[in-house]
Amino acid sequence: MSQNPTTKLKQRYERPSISRHRAGFMNKMSASAAYQPKDSIDGVPVEELVEAHGSPLFVYSQRTMEDRYRQLHDALSRRWPRVQLAWSYKTCYLDAVCKVFHAEGAWAEVVSGMEFRKARRNGIPAAQIVFNGPRKTADELREAFAGGSIVNIDHFDELALCEQVAAELDMKPKVGIRLNMSVGAGVPVWGRFGFALETGQAWDAVRRLVGGGRLQLAGLHSHVGTFVLDSGSYKIAAGKVAGFANRLRKELGITVEYIDLGGGFASKARLHSQYLPGEQVSPSFDQYAEAITDGLSALDLPHDETPLLILETGRALVDDAGTMISTVFANKRLPDGRRATVLDAGVNVLFTSFWYRHDITPCTEPRGVPEPTVLYGPLCMNIDVVCENMMLPPLEVGSRVLVSPVGAYNVTQSMQFIQLRPAVVLISPAGEVAEIRRTETLEDLVMGESVPAWLE
Repeated sequence: MSQNPTTKLKQRYERPSISRHRAGFMNKMSASAAYQPKDSIDGVPVEELVEAHGSPLFVYSQRTMEDRYRQLHDALSRRWPRVQLAWSYKTCYLDAVCKVFHAEGAWAEVVSGMEFRKARRNGIPAAQIVFNGPRKTADELREAFAGGSIVNIDHFDELALCEQVAAELDMKPKVGIRLNMSVGAGVPVWGRFGFALETGQAWDAVRRLVGGGRLQLAGLHSHVGTFVLDSGSYKIAAGKVAGFANRLRKELGITVEYIDLGGGFASKARLHSQYLPGEQVSPSFDQYAEAITDGLSALDLPHDETPLLILETGRALVDDAGTMISTVFANKRLPDGRRATVLDAGVNVLFTSFWYRHDITPCTEPRGVPEPTVLYGPLCMNIDVVCENMMLPPLEVGSRVLVSPVGAYNVTQSMQFIQLRPAVVLISPAGEVAEIRRTETLEDLVMGESVPAWLE
C-alpha cells in the first residue's frame, strides 16, 4: 500500500540517554588520547605502594624487563646464529635490576672500574664482562686481562697502556678496537670515542696493534649513538664494520671472533623534538635486528667462522619497565595564564625530563576542564621542570600521578640535590613487591664527610 508523501508518520519514542564524552583534545593531526586514570602498576595498587614505601617512589616491573629482553634476543637469534646480549650497567646498576637481566643470560657491559667491580660483585665472571670506555687504569686492565674480559681499546694511549700491562703479566691478551664512522645525515658521528674509520685512523691502529706484538686483535666494536631512531643507521654501521673485518682477513690474515655493535636503541619514550608519541616513532626490535643482520651479510667468512654478535642494549630494555609515583604538592597560576602543578619529584631524580616529554597519568578520575599545565618539581631552582606544557585537568593536592617511562638513567644519574633520593621497588611477575633500594636519610648524605679540627 502506497503512502501519501505529505502524510507524517508517527515515530516510536526513544528515551534519551546521557554519557560522558572522552574523545580527547584536538590538535592539527588528530584527537589526542583521553586521560584514563591508572591506579595500579602490574596489579599492585599505587596507594599500597606509597603507604609502604613513600612518595616519590621508583617502581620497576620485572615482567616488562624480562619480556623486552626476550623480544630482543629472539629478534636477533632468528637472524644470526651466535648472539650475546650484554647488560649496559650505566643504564641502571641497581643489583636487583642487573640480576634480572643476568638471570636471562645477559653478560655485563661496563665503562669504568667501579662498574667492573659491581658486575663481579653480582657474580659475573670476568670472561663475561665487556669493558668499554675511554678511561681504563692499569690496575683495572690487569684484572680484566687476567680474567679474560673483552676489552675494547678506545685510543692510542690506551693501546700503549694495554701493551704495558700485557708485558707485566707476560701474556698476549685478546682485545678489540672501537671504530667510529658516519652512518647517515641524521646521526652525528661520535668522534670522541674510538678510531675514525673514514680517515684511515682505524687501520693505523690495527697496524700499530699488530706491529707491537703484545696484543691479539679478536674483535671490532662500534656504538653509533644514543636513542637512534633510524634503524637504517645500524645497517650502514654493520656493513662498514663487516667491510673492515673483510679487509683484516684479506690483508692481515686476521679473522675476528666477535663483532660488538654497541647499543643506542630507542625506548618508547617521547623526545622533546618529537611530534608523534614514542610508540609510533621508535623502531621495533625486529627492525633493528633486520638492519644489523642485513649489514653483516657483507661479511666474507666461512660459515664455521661466523663471529659472535654482541649487543650492549640498556635503555630499550629497561626504560619502559620504570615508573615514578609522585604526589601533587601544590597548584598555582603563572603570569602567562598557565596552571602550574608542583610535584614531590623533581629533575634531581628525573634527569631524563631534560630530553623526554614524559607521560603523566593521574591515578584517580580527573575532574574539571583540561588546560595547558606546567609540572614542576620541589627544587628551589628554575630548571626543575618535569613537564613544560601539557593539557591536564586540575590535579588535587595529595593526589598521585605516574611519570613514565623512567627506567633508564634516572636512578644512576639521580643526585642528592636539595632533596634526598627516594626508594626503589621491584614488582615480580607474581605481584610480589620488594624494596631494592631504601629511601635515603641525612646520615647517608653526610657519610664520608669530616670537619677539620679548627672548625670544631
